[in-house]
Amino acid sequence: MSSSLSPGVWLDGVLPVNAALGSGTVLIGDDAFKRFQSKRDSALVVGMNCTLDGVQLATGTGGHIEIGDYCHLSSTILLAEVSLRIGSYVIIGWNTTIADCDFHPMDPALRIEDAIACYTLSQGRTRPPALTAPIDIGDNVFIGPCVAILKGVRIGERAFIEPGSVVTRDVPARARVLGNPARIVGEEA
Repeated sequence: MSSSLSPGVWLDGVLPVNAALGSGTVLIGDDAFKRFQSKRDSALVVGMNCTLDGVQLATGTGGHIEIGDYCHLSSTILLAEVSLRIGSYVIIGWNTTIADCDFHPMDPALRIEDAIACYTLSQGRTRPPALTAPIDIGDNVFIGPCVAILKGVRIGERAFIEPGSVVTRDVPARARVLGNPARIVGEEA
């Protein structure tokens, strides 16, 4: 981020102290930080000249989100318990969710504990742990609308994720993927 240019802005509020938007970056939406709980010093780092329109940034206390330069995200939910990295020149379509965590345990008995802990009046009960794994999205990636990208996935540069896909495993560079679960159906030029 260049210090000679003015920093980015959140049009609907004051940025948390552990969030940084690069010059020319615009964040739009009342709910952007509604579930942003990270205590890390640099919990959110966004590069220059990005548009984050209607993006929800949900983090756990140790979560970190990094977004490169010249990205456009529209009505996207980014969920980070550990780490979510998005490269530069990435376009993400509306109603896409990217989550580095299951957020709820798989074990039925632990799900009961989790449901009780999530109850609004639970008086500070601790939630049981859920599985987590970082997500890494390379440069110049297109992610269509209504996509789900799940924990531990790496998406190579210039990949193309078709609308409605559910990405559960790594996507090679320049691959075009489609479906639930997403599978390779072609290659980008």
